[in-house]
Amino acid sequence: MKTLVIYTHPNHQSLSYEFLQQVLQGSGENPNIAEIQVLDLYEEGFDPVLVFNKEKRRRDMHIDPKLAKYRDQIQWADKIVFVYPIWWGRPPAMLLGYIDQMFASNFAYRDNGGMLPEGLLKGKSAVCISTMKGPTFYPLYWLNNAHKILMRKALLSYVGIKNVKFFEFGNMESPKGQHAQKLDKVYRYFKAVAR
Repeated sequence: MKTLVIYTHPNHQSLSYEFLQQVLQGSGENPNIAEIQVLDLYEEGFDPVLVFNKEKRRRDMHIDPKLAKYRDQIQWADKIVFVYPIWWGRPPAMLLGYIDQMFASNFAYRDNGGMLPEGLLKGKSAVCISTMKGPTFYPLYWLNNAHKILMRKALLSYVGIKNVKFFEFGNMESPKGQHAQKLDKVYRYFKAVAR
């Protein structure tokens, strides 16, 4: 299994970075994971801003040469892992900008005249690891599960990725946030995951 980890946090002293380290450690001890790549969007200097004009059209995003490296990473991966904080009930703008550009028509999906498009990333799986200051139940009860609906239904299912696992950790700025147990849970998952 080839795994692409997309890490989105500007600070390498953050708890999100600690979760990234657990993903890498567990994956490194898992015989089912043959290769792993990490894309650190902030360190990479990824430009999340969409630009459309006479020279750059939306319908051509799937062949934009500046994005070829990132398309290759997605095509290469069997499993895509997203590690990010929840800010204002959703992933950071940097990650959303990456999604806007990378999950483009004729690369991630194809319109076929029906109600839903054909997902072109079928067969891949995804894991979303997110942290937030508020309690774990906050997105479910106050935001109608908007974060999971965004990632699972509006994005991943739309492009054909049906196998999606969530680790959504709340109370992460509290000394009672059980950080060690949550980090260990992620480590153990990646040490054992088979698909």
